[in-house]
Amino acid sequence: MDARNDAHVRPRGEDAAGRAVATLAPLPRRLIDALVSPGRLTEQLATDPRWLGALLVSAALVALQMGLIPAEVFAESQRQAALDAGRELPELSAAVSRAIRIATPVVTALSTIVLCFLFAGVYALVFSFILGDDGGYRQYLAMVTHAWFIPALVGLFLTPLRISTGDPQLSLNLASFMLFLPDGYLLQVLRFMDLTQIWSSLVVAQGAHAIDRSRSFASAAVILLAILLAVALVLARLVPG
Repeated sequence: MDARNDAHVRPRGEDAAGRAVATLAPLPRRLIDALVSPGRLTEQLATDPRWLGALLVSAALVALQMGLIPAEVFAESQRQAALDAGRELPELSAAVSRAIRIATPVVTALSTIVLCFLFAGVYALVFSFILGDDGGYRQYLAMVTHAWFIPALVGLFLTPLRISTGDPQLSLNLASFMLFLPDGYLLQVLRFMDLTQIWSSLVVAQGAHAIDRSRSFASAAVILLAILLAVALVLARLVPG
């Protein structure tokens, strides 16, 4: 398992394709590399795709940031959304508030885990099956789980701002720089283009290049950003602004 073997350093050698096997760094070093040295990180994960430790850390960080937000902030956000839709929500009881406080971190952590597996499957399908690149699902899962540490960590630093603004969904996104645009579908699409997810996608693009050297970073980045845009286009239709 990843958590048990993170401290173990494999000797240099060659993989089945004859490539040099980079020494796998411990989990804390790999998470730092996701932020500052994705090239070094992805070289290691391409030949030794550990994923469990990074997945658990990212899920824990997401759960922590949601757990730090008072239940009243979520309740007020939902109440305001209901008022905007012409409805009115009753006041929440103390029992319901406690249930929200417990359930929200659990649900968000589980959602993070599910999304990591889902996106790894999409990337493996696109690159390995459709485009014929080398690599398998486990390699893309390792890339995704380490890259997901970026939005999880940045989200934790945004928690005080989410509490002060009363917006538990506040994020750094492209819409933040488009103040001149009127409310509408385009602005909603830009709201779903989270800057940390774009950063994370570029790390995975570096991983796709490390997995198969014939796949350039630029082409992988275009593909992954196109997937991110497609998701934003769908979500903007489904989620009201």
